[in-house]
Amino acid sequence: MEHRFDYLIVGSGVAGLMFALKMADHGRVAVVTKKSLMDSNTAHAQGGIAAVFDPADTFESHIEDTLASGDGLCNESVVETVVKSAPERIEELLKLGVDFNRSEGKLDLDLCREGGHSFNRIVHAHDLTGRAVEEALVSRVRAHDHITVFEDHIAIDLISRSTRLKRGLIITTHEDYCYGAYVLQRDSGEIHTFLATIVALATGGSGKVYSYTSNPDVATGDGIAMAYRAGASVANLEFVQFHPTCLFHPQAKNFLISETVRGEGGILRNSDGRAFMADYADQRELGCRDVVARAIDSELKKRGDESVFLDISHRDAELIKSRFPHLYARCLEFGFDMTREPLPVVPAAHYMCGGVVTDIFGRTNIQRLYAIGETACTGLHGANRLASNSLLEALVYAHQAAQKAAEEVRTQENETATDIPMWDDLGTIDSDEAIVISHTWNEIRRLMWNYVGVVRSDKRLARAQRRIDIIGEEIQEYYWNFKVTPYLIELRNIAVVAELIIRCAMHRKESRGLHYNIAYPYKNDRRWKKDTVLRRPFVG
Repeated sequence: MEHRFDYLIVGSGVAGLMFALKMADHGRVAVVTKKSLMDSNTAHAQGGIAAVFDPADTFESHIEDTLASGDGLCNESVVETVVKSAPERIEELLKLGVDFNRSEGKLDLDLCREGGHSFNRIVHAHDLTGRAVEEALVSRVRAHDHITVFEDHIAIDLISRSTRLKRGLIITTHEDYCYGAYVLQRDSGEIHTFLATIVALATGGSGKVYSYTSNPDVATGDGIAMAYRAGASVANLEFVQFHPTCLFHPQAKNFLISETVRGEGGILRNSDGRAFMADYADQRELGCRDVVARAIDSELKKRGDESVFLDISHRDAELIKSRFPHLYARCLEFGFDMTREPLPVVPAAHYMCGGVVTDIFGRTNIQRLYAIGETACTGLHGANRLASNSLLEALVYAHQAAQKAAEEVRTQENETATDIPMWDDLGTIDSDEAIVISHTWNEIRRLMWNYVGVVRSDKRLARAQRRIDIIGEEIQEYYWNFKVTPYLIELRNIAVVAELIIRCAMHRKESRGLHYNIAYPYKNDRRWKKDTVLRRPFVG
């Protein structure tokens, strides 16, 4: 079946939904999302959104903190644009009905502080900010007459001017136009052709590439993989942010203990009860995430422990319950009372600082293809994301992209998509070996955790490269012979993203930000103060 829209958005986090709402004033919009609209990284974001509202704070301070966290690789003009746009984007969310916390007895926004920030500047809705934002946007999107939502639809590949199909293999050239995407409908197994004037990838992160992650199951790097296969440039994928504190419990899947717990005075202790962060950073628990994650990793390896402990039990119990109602309730479900005892925590893959390369308007090197949110590499984060700059980036780039996309549709001479091939699965059969997919999926995730994790080495990276090459070949062979399924699509995507992370990590012969290689323990500005950019070779 063929669908035609003015705008096609793949993904339903804050970036995709905000972009959809803005574009709905200019044409017909389709939002394609692999599960429900609420299934996104946004809905799991606990902390908040960084913005300068405190009279004592300044844009210059927020910019400096972002640049310091980015460790020399931020694009300064991008940082300035995003930081100075923050208050306006927060005001926009307030008008959409997001109920941010207010200071007690005042109308002012309640601002908290997180690691790496010099001032209290985190706007939040208790400890479920992402969910509050997502719910407000989902409500508006569902009610809009010009937006059609396709839930339980998973994108397979992008369609370009030179797309040719052979048993599921996309063959494309560079410097192309994007016309849409092939999309699998989960319940029927039917593959639809979606065509649009503008296509925006807003598929979120890639945390499921790793065994331990704070991300939901949908975070399989789909946008990065699809864009790379279509010829888009990707960059800085070696910079995977590992959140220092995920709850360590066999049933606590993807459960993050917010950075704000440390911002409110939480102390990291080893199994002997000793506070250890002073050994690693002057800012102690308020150090940037890469510093804190490596410190925990070092403690675990030195001592042979399975976890460290985050202790906020010295603070007033009622304050903890009111400040962290969701965290407190969830921890109780797992048998931990955070008002009385420390919480066992470990680092976990959390945020991808690299992604599909874009300009200040979210445009990629493929015409009419945009990337926004975590799937993009805008230059804001550099080598390490400053806490609570992620939702901010998504909001700002949804706004920036909307302005340019509307202008493009109005002013440019539009090529009409003609002779687009329908999906070709001739000669493929239904797979009767699902175990192959699940086994390979787990193998990739263990491989990445063991060899391309918080601390890396040349030897580990070389092992990872050799194995991922073999796995990639096996997946391609399997992919061409069997009908596509959601799990096969995701497996193919995490294999591509894993390969790209490994290649970027092997290329960077230094330690900077989130990339730490024991063979090159120091930063080398003379040779490596630059982005790591990859692009798929031409396939003819």
